Amino acid sequence: LGENLASLGWTTGLHQPPDLVAVKAPVFSMSKLSAVDSYLGPEMKSTGEVMGVDRELNRALHKAFLGSGITLKPGGSALLTVADVDKPELVSLAARLVEVGYSLTATAGTASVLRKAGFNVRQVAKIGEDGPTVLDVIVNGEVDLVLNTMSNLYDNAPDGQPVIRDGFEIRRAAVERRVGCRRRARRQDCRRVAQCMT
Repeated sequence: LGENLASLGWTTGLHQPPDLVAVKAPVFSMSKLSAVDSYLGPEMKSTGEVMGVDRELNRALHKAFLGSGITLKPGGSALLTVADVDKPELVSLAARLVEVGYSLTATAGTASVLRKAGFNVRQVAKIGEDGPTVLDVIVNGEVDLVLNTMSNLYDNAPDGQPVIRDGFEIRRAAVERRVGCRRRARRQDCRRVAQCMT
C-alpha cells in the first residue's frame, strides 16, 4: 500500500519467544499393520506426528502422548522384561513407576533383580513356559505398560533360518491391544513417561 515496514513501526530482530513449551511426537499405526515389529530402526515407520503445547513440559508431553494415541494412567500395572545388559537401570526405573502408583509384573530374571532391591513384584512365565506368561497378562488386559529391552530381534536356528524371538511377540501383543510399549527404555525416557502420568 506504499508504506514500508519501518514507517509502520516494525523493526528487525527476533520475536520474543512465547512462554510455551511444545513437544512433537511421532504417530505410529503399528496396530493396523499385521506382523510388523514396533521396534524402531533406521527405516521410517511413523505415519504422522502431533504436537502438545502447554506452559509446562510435563503437561505438553502428556498432550503429545494423548494426541499420538498413547494413554498411560497412573496406578496401573507395568510388565517388565529386561535384558541383562539393561538391568543396572532397572531399579531406578521401577522405583519411579512404583512412586506414581504402578504395580510391577516381571519375568523371572527381571523379577529376581527387583526382589533383591526390595520391590514387591508378580512373576510371570516366559513364552512357552508353564503358568501365566507375558503374553497371557497382555492379552488378558492385566498390564497397562510394557517395558521390553531384549537385545536381539532374531536368533538363527540350526537350519540357518531366522527365528523370531519372544520380544517380537511381546511387542506385537502390546501394540495390537493398545498397551503402551517401550522397547529400549532408557532411564531418561522412562522418567519422562512416568512424569507425564502424574
